[in-house]
Amino acid sequence: MDSSRRSFLKQASLLSGLAISLPNIVHSTSAFSENNMCGFRAPKIDQVRIAIVGLGNRGSGAVSRFTYIEGVTIVALCDRHEDRAQREQQKVKDAGLLAPKTYSGGNGWQRMLEENTLDLVYICTPWDLHAPMSIAAMQAGAHVGCEVPIGLTIKELWRVVQVSEQTQKHCMMLENCCYDFFELITLNMVQRGLFGELIHAEGAYIHDLLDLNFSKTYYDDFWRLKENIRLHGNLYPTHGIGPIAQCMNINRGDQIATLVNMQSADFHMGAKASELAATEADFAPFARKSYRGNMNTTLMRTQKGKTLMIQHDVSSPRPYSRIHLLSGTIGFAQKYPTKGLSFKNYKDGHAWLSQEAMAELEAKYTPDMVKLIGEQAKAVGGHGGMDFIMDWRLIDCLRNGLPLDQDVYDAASWSAIIPLSIQSSAQNSRQLNFPDFTKGNWKSNQPVSLSLEGGGNTKIRAVAKASEGQLQV
Repeated sequence: MDSSRRSFLKQASLLSGLAISLPNIVHSTSAFSENNMCGFRAPKIDQVRIAIVGLGNRGSGAVSRFTYIEGVTIVALCDRHEDRAQREQQKVKDAGLLAPKTYSGGNGWQRMLEENTLDLVYICTPWDLHAPMSIAAMQAGAHVGCEVPIGLTIKELWRVVQVSEQTQKHCMMLENCCYDFFELITLNMVQRGLFGELIHAEGAYIHDLLDLNFSKTYYDDFWRLKENIRLHGNLYPTHGIGPIAQCMNINRGDQIATLVNMQSADFHMGAKASELAATEADFAPFARKSYRGNMNTTLMRTQKGKTLMIQHDVSSPRPYSRIHLLSGTIGFAQKYPTKGLSFKNYKDGHAWLSQEAMAELEAKYTPDMVKLIGEQAKAVGGHGGMDFIMDWRLIDCLRNGLPLDQDVYDAASWSAIIPLSIQSSAQNSRQLNFPDFTKGNWKSNQPVSLSLEGGGNTKIRAVAKASEGQLQV
């Protein structure tokens, strides 16, 4: 490996500590490559050599899922805790596959990139490491699949886009909610014109994680709790924005133009920290801190005059919801609190379709991808199967040289809501301009395709039975 590549890897490790302090500015696009990664077709990879970094809850699940997908070789596993790497290596061996190399320690991921030839690096680490690791992996010659978000500042998001364009490597943010069943069905319905033209859409991540955020074991070193102190904004928007952005052709025919954010005060996390600190010394550093508010609401308007709303609340005692609402000129869909469809030609749009009629429409508009592997995905597990559909689809696209459903511009745009919402809230809910990571290519980029044409040939190893007790995402 040449000296410039080694130098870059060293700089990447430093960037993980510096990126969060970079200014949230909308960069000039003049210095960036004109290579358009939307619709990009990389050379086919018959056997995808993969490394998985970060083997906690999300990474461990990914290892399990990839043991079921043929056409994948798990080359390396990395976690800063050696016992986790050894545990996941044994899991791969127990599946009858070759044992991957293991790496551990703070710089294990860098040694992994130096010592292996990889086609895909799959990143499941804390948020502040996502951009540095993604950049380093692409520079090392691998495509990237990275857990959400892809970055935390506008400057590092631009850098991720730039490196993807320069290296011609895919950089997909692993937004699994895009692959949930009703979300895929409604995307297919939108593209078939059932809702007319979409006017407004809503999404959310509303999930009572108050106790989990204070868990001593679930998140290493309380890293997610610390983010709720540091980031006062909509810090987890991608589950909500991903599916509706695809339905509204964001970056592929339309583009978010402006954003405004408003957040409530904190009514739970500070009190919880003080309560725990009174009896447990481990929580003393978290008492008397300023936490992000319970509810964050982000409003956006597109270049074509359409609107989107994204909400985020992880501390209020209320039922789980991602909302997923689509409002069009002739049709309407929602998921949470109940799932329903409504159309202008049925009681003038003032009533829900019957359960029988809705089931018939869902069956008719289930995408071929779900028909092909949906039942197997449910059996493998992973949030009801959507995690497995996402992983299978990623591998199938790489093996057949197909464009990915989510590209680097989606990753950057959906993640940009975090720093912009923080800035908007800090400035009394000021309206901000939204960066165009496509540099104008949104005007001609084509909508995401759910077609299996040219692919769909990646096989799945036998699945014994459906998993039970899956955690909600």
